[in-house]
Amino acid sequence: MKPKRQIRACLACIVFLSLHVSLNGFAKDFNLNLFYQQDDKPTIILVHGAFADGSSWNNVIPILQKQGYQTIAVQNPLTSLQDDVAFVERAINEAKGSVILVGHSWGGVVISQAGNAEKVKALVYIAAYALDQDQTLESISKDAYEVRKIPNVPGFADPIVSDGYIRLKEETIVKYFAQDLPAQQARLIAAGQGRLHVSALGAKVSNPAWKNKPTFYIVSDNDQIISPKLEGEMAAKIHATVFHIPASHVVMLSKPEKVAEIILKAAAIK
Repeated sequence: MKPKRQIRACLACIVFLSLHVSLNGFAKDFNLNLFYQQDDKPTIILVHGAFADGSSWNNVIPILQKQGYQTIAVQNPLTSLQDDVAFVERAINEAKGSVILVGHSWGGVVISQAGNAEKVKALVYIAAYALDQDQTLESISKDAYEVRKIPNVPGFADPIVSDGYIRLKEETIVKYFAQDLPAQQARLIAAGQGRLHVSALGAKVSNPAWKNKPTFYIVSDNDQIISPKLEGEMAAKIHATVFHIPASHVVMLSKPEKVAEIILKAAAIK
């Protein structure tokens, strides 16, 4: 090879190696940036309600994960408020950074207690009970339906109580709990429903987290388990950012895109 060709070849190698190193450095920096961006996102912890389990969130989780959020659907046992809070606290401890707590129905009581953890930066209530420290499910329902005569809803009129645990009839779930889902899907919910211990009806939250954390509330306007009017009153009392969705009690199953959109709003606050 002639000297000029050797020089050109060496120069070409140098340029190639420099470009290769630069691109590798860029790729490494890009991956690190992507990692840190994902790492900055809070973990979203989803807490199901009574007569349900973690599969309540199956339609919402893929939407959140697609946006890069780590998610945990807690399988709370429904044996007592204390037990359910312990399960949620374990999930909070597992999360690497900050946390958004999302509670449906009875799960609202659970996140009100568990949400005092320092890592929790916001609460999202979905057709959920948001109790003050002097309230219980029994007392808030009695005040709403018996004292103030808010129009009652039929979904909880005829539960089954066995060995201290409450469940709903299949026909109740089909007609009132999940009336905007296909009947077969509603029957699956009935078959897999968790039983709520009766002690939950009288359980009190010692220090409601909504007093110190940003809160969001979804009112299910067609709810037949908790009166939408009562949901709206609870949302106003806790000074939540309120959203209305025309859906049944299981709005996260029938309108998952809308529910996920609101959870993402909570996750975006700084």
